[in-house]
Amino acid sequence: MSESAQDGARDGDVWGRVDDYLEAALLPEDPVLAAALARNAEAGLPAIDVSPVQGRFLHLLARIAGARRILEIGTLGGYSTIELARALPADGTLVTCEYSPEHAAVARANLEQAGLADRVEIRVGAALDTLPRVAGPFDLVFVDADKQNNAAYLDHAIRLGRPGTVIVVDNVVRGGRVLAGGDPATDGTRRMFAALEQEDRVEATALQTVGAKGYDGFVVARVR
Repeated sequence: MSESAQDGARDGDVWGRVDDYLEAALLPEDPVLAAALARNAEAGLPAIDVSPVQGRFLHLLARIAGARRILEIGTLGGYSTIELARALPADGTLVTCEYSPEHAAVARANLEQAGLADRVEIRVGAALDTLPRVAGPFDLVFVDADKQNNAAYLDHAIRLGRPGTVIVVDNVVRGGRVLAGGDPATDGTRRMFAALEQEDRVEATALQTVGAKGYDGFVVARVR
């Protein structure tokens, strides 16, 4: 959801205009999220946040799952973190892993502004180093980090889950490049699909998406 695909068939700007229509029809204006995006841009963060309609999908998925504990792998400036944390009950918690100290600092400011700092813990450093020190179980896991490590992140997500945990892995179609691979991110995603093919701890599917962020898709899995 967060990375714009640079290739793959696209019908002009229709996907983006439809996203604009859906956002206007379904999502009220949100000054907090708008301010978070503005702060991200001012800090020079890449514009690879989930789109507003995708962010609301994550929020609703967390609420449908009744999530009280959420794990996010890949924070960036905290846009998706805000949507997920808002779905938590007052005593809920969210742990989010971010490689970049600079990105984490922006996310902290955005979470503070959103009034959510008390329920979100940011773990700074390479996720493969910080995840072994994270204690589960979590009710929902959102994976949106460096794609070359997707298979390892999936394994951690399952390990830190419990029966019924929902796992979402973003950017798995990559403009159709997942069919052939050939770059580290896509090859990492293909390794994750190969792992899912053999994985008996979860049941999973994947959906293709189009929209303002281009042509991509995501995996949704449930821990058995």
